[in-house]
Amino acid sequence: MNLDRLSRRALHGTEIAVLAVIAVATVIAILQEIALMVRNLEVTLADLLLLFIFLEVLAMVGIYYKSGRLPVRLPLYIAIVALARYIIIDMKAMEFWQLMGAAFGILLITLAVLVLRYGHVRFPYVDEGGEEPDHERADSPPR
Repeated sequence: MNLDRLSRRALHGTEIAVLAVIAVATVIAILQEIALMVRNLEVTLADLLLLFIFLEVLAMVGIYYKSGRLPVRLPLYIAIVALARYIIIDMKAMEFWQLMGAAFGILLITLAVLVLRYGHVRFPYVDEGGEEPDHERADSPPR
């Protein structure tokens, strides 16, 4: 077995191990959040948004595991939900400019998603393997 093949296998094994750690840690975080909601006998919108963020992280791990590619838009969606959660939790204690900064951050990330989506559809690319990628990606919503 040559050194190149061995190093690729080691890198792939490391990727799988780290993905497993991320998935297990995310499931633990989900269980901790559910336990907190049960202990408090209360479910808030902030709790639901946090669970949604965890679910998106698990989806991102699944997509990366299946395709070997990190979906660029998915972390942006997670960032939007995280900023929305931040606004919901701290809205009463936020200064006007803090609120505007978070809202502007959501707007900028949304524009970035739109630009990426437009670029993906308008300017398809050839991936490293020399094949045209599908226009319907795993991180794209069904039409």
